[in-house]
Amino acid sequence: MSEVLAGLGLRRGLSDALQSVEPGRIDFMEVAPENWMHLGGRLRREFRRFAERYPIYLHGLSLNVGGFAPLDRDLLLSIRQFMSEFDCPLYTEHLTYCADDGHLYDLLPIPFTEEAVQHVAARVRQVQDILGEQIALENASYYAAPGQVLSESEFIRAVLEEADCKLLLDVNNIYVNSINHRYDPLRFLDELPLERACYMHIAGHYEEAEDIRVDTHGADVIEPVWALLNEAYARVGPLPTLVERDFNFPPIEELLAEVDQVRSAQLRYAAAVTD
Repeated sequence: MSEVLAGLGLRRGLSDALQSVEPGRIDFMEVAPENWMHLGGRLRREFRRFAERYPIYLHGLSLNVGGFAPLDRDLLLSIRQFMSEFDCPLYTEHLTYCADDGHLYDLLPIPFTEEAVQHVAARVRQVQDILGEQIALENASYYAAPGQVLSESEFIRAVLEEADCKLLLDVNNIYVNSINHRYDPLRFLDELPLERACYMHIAGHYEEAEDIRVDTHGADVIEPVWALLNEAYARVGPLPTLVERDFNFPPIEELLAEVDQVRSAQLRYAAAVTD
């Protein structure tokens, strides 16, 4: 059984509180490299102190794997250097697009078509060639599916297999999409290429209406999402799992309680497998 790892996102709004967290409460942290790579002075020193205490996973925001503008090679070289400098174990991105003739400041859905599969997979292979390692793509939340030919799970599987990359399994995104697009989250989970899963996210969201959820990372994780996390562990094992919280930060002990809940779920699964 692999080591149980439960993490929390490093956000600047949390950095003061995180500095005093006792050892053992957090196993790793995650950052968006774009927010930290080019900083100097106090913030760079602060980041280095965190990196000396915790493994740092990277979750990108602006790679634009689904877009048509040329891949940002300078960005990728900076990420490669950053990963080397801080010994980051994994770089992940969203299976979306976010730019073309300017950054769109949003993560938008890629059409679920065979043409898009080939386009995205070719770009991911370029990324992996530049970084010199496999990346993981996250199953994204989305609110429309323009030009859909493949199902969401078929599209994800096809891209990951064609690109030969890994899966970042976001449990909250499955739940949000299952409400918004009226599907069974367990069936969807079983349709994913879980053999490629290497890392997981869990987060809170906003209930816009009874049949509309918005993926915000600004609220507590709700019970149905915790239940879905347990179902995911039953299928893929207790992979390293991050609690995502981007704003509306509660007291740090409340976030650490969610990290503890992740770890408890991982340990329950590990114990059940050992028995």
